[in-house]
Amino acid sequence: MMTPLTIRSRFICLGLCYGILGLLVVGGCNDAPLPAPAPVPLGAEPAPAVPHVTTEKTEKPVASPEEKLPPVTPVEYINPLTPEQVADGWIMLFDAVSTFGWHHDGQINWSVEDQSLTADSGPIGLLLTDVPFADFELELEFSLSEHGNSGVFIRCVEQPTKPGGDCYEINIADVHPEGFTSGSLVGLQTASQALPTADGKWHAMAIRAEGKKIEVTVDGQVLCQFEDDRPEALTSGLIGLQKNAGKAAYRNIRLKPLGTRPLFNGTDLAGWHEVPGSQSVIDVVEGSIHVVNGPGFLETDETFQNFVLQFEAKTSAVELNSGLFFRAMPGTEENPSNGYEVQIHNGFHEGDRNRPNNAGTGAIFRRIEARRVVSSDQQWCTLTLITSGNQISTWVDGYPVVSWKDDRKPDENPRKGQRLEAGHLSLQGHDPTTDLFFRNIRIEPLP
Repeated sequence: MMTPLTIRSRFICLGLCYGILGLLVVGGCNDAPLPAPAPVPLGAEPAPAVPHVTTEKTEKPVASPEEKLPPVTPVEYINPLTPEQVADGWIMLFDAVSTFGWHHDGQINWSVEDQSLTADSGPIGLLLTDVPFADFELELEFSLSEHGNSGVFIRCVEQPTKPGGDCYEINIADVHPEGFTSGSLVGLQTASQALPTADGKWHAMAIRAEGKKIEVTVDGQVLCQFEDDRPEALTSGLIGLQKNAGKAAYRNIRLKPLGTRPLFNGTDLAGWHEVPGSQSVIDVVEGSIHVVNGPGFLETDETFQNFVLQFEAKTSAVELNSGLFFRAMPGTEENPSNGYEVQIHNGFHEGDRNRPNNAGTGAIFRRIEARRVVSSDQQWCTLTLITSGNQISTWVDGYPVVSWKDDRKPDENPRKGQRLEAGHLSLQGHDPTTDLFFRNIRIEPLP
């Protein structure tokens, strides 16, 4: 931790060099004065009354043709998570209005009806999450037509062929030839009782998968507790919703990652180091990493490849700019931040949070914009980042904002192409106006 003398000395230096530093641009940068306020559309949220403006203007980088960002489709914003659930790490897997964050082969008529995912025609098949999960709590509600058959799949491969072999299937059925009724793990363990669920009514299901243990609860009753001691026990994979027989519907689908470990101890910067040449003042203040001024970077000693990362961030003024870099090459004075960047910038156009004015918090900067600016300046927000191969997804306050697949040609530098290798995490001090806090930084590497 830096001493008061060190901090005073660095501020004196920064004062002498301020004009030069104001011209430096590293990472996601395009702070500029905002235009005069426009009339706020009916029902839209008002724009911040006093926009933050840097003392030095910088030009917004112009994307090259191969960097042209895909369009973002605005959707109705629904987030039923409570502040307590957000702080506890819960994320929404289903936004209640679209199939964002899910995929299927197109043979089943998956659609959204009355804030639920539904299907009733086509072959037997799955709607799958874009990213995998290892240890988690999963909660959802399901409805199945009379005499129907369906299921929830966890730790699943893209095209499963054998429950218990390349997936775990939690069955939803009142009748099964081998006794695997609702709540059973097909092929592995039957439910403790036959609980009728194929009646067209809504039922609640909770699944806890932690290490080798899986517990299934339906309508408040624990129906299955299973410990997989086989050598072939599954450790991570996609989550799938099945359409088998009859009409199946699912809603209120949310998940809490388990097994994350702290990357910041709340006391000092053990496990982190400043990138050479950093101009930021970085210290620990009341259990948070405080980053002031910039440009500069604080980098993890460890490297990470595929993982679930959750952290909290807060800006100290309106429309400050920062980010967290991942799979980054080792930072040097000449090249301090060659990595993918999760953007932190809460500005939006004309009171419309579906129109971020600088990619938006949760965006993968210069790759894909956040589809909504969920967080607000001067308030803590929780960001979740999941990387698996070339698939990258983010959530802000539990709401899904990015699901992006990097299909570029491979390159050691993520600024130039697809990087699948492990890399550092790095917190950004963007410019001389930077004043941000980071806390509760925790990670779970994916097997």
